[in-house]
Amino acid sequence: MADNAATTVEHLARRLTVVVPGSYDDVRTRYELLVPVVDYVAFAAAHSWDEALMAAEDSAPYGFMRYYRGDVSAVMRGSSAPWNATQYLMGNHVIAERMFRHDPAVMLHAPLRTLIYTDSEGDTRFAVDQPSTLFASYGIDAITVVGQYLDELLARLLALLGAEVPALLQPRAAPPRLGTLTARRAPAQAVRATM
Repeated sequence: MADNAATTVEHLARRLTVVVPGSYDDVRTRYELLVPVVDYVAFAAAHSWDEALMAAEDSAPYGFMRYYRGDVSAVMRGSSAPWNATQYLMGNHVIAERMFRHDPAVMLHAPLRTLIYTDSEGDTRFAVDQPSTLFASYGIDAITVVGQYLDELLARLLALLGAEVPALLQPRAAPPRLGTLTARRAPAQAVRATM
């Protein structure tokens, strides 16, 4: 018989906010080049999980895809709020599957919510909750390891955007590779040159 009792889990959520060099529009453009829109057609055409893995490698050259983009500025237009802001859902369902198989509740935190916005000084900022802190809250080692791997991918993304990578994202030890999916590595200069 299933336990129908409600559960409550209190956990650490660590918000990381970094300044990204460039104008708001420039940072959004660079981010959207590095984190392309998920190719639903390619994933629907996959006849096996192996084909889905290959589609993920093609769709997410730096490990992440965009599942949603919301122009907060547009919906707040006319209010007294002076900010530019765009929110995103960023993730990779092939990576998320490695957690989902252990606990479907992880999808509460996958994909990750991210925000690009301008602050009161006019700087462009990128904000996200640190993946490893979110996924460690499930208390399953296999999920925690994936959260740490997502920290590594996030650190790489921030470096490619030209932001200072928070020390909390620096890997303590190299996490094990998670199946066939590997984020392609390219020098930041090469990525910026294509933007």
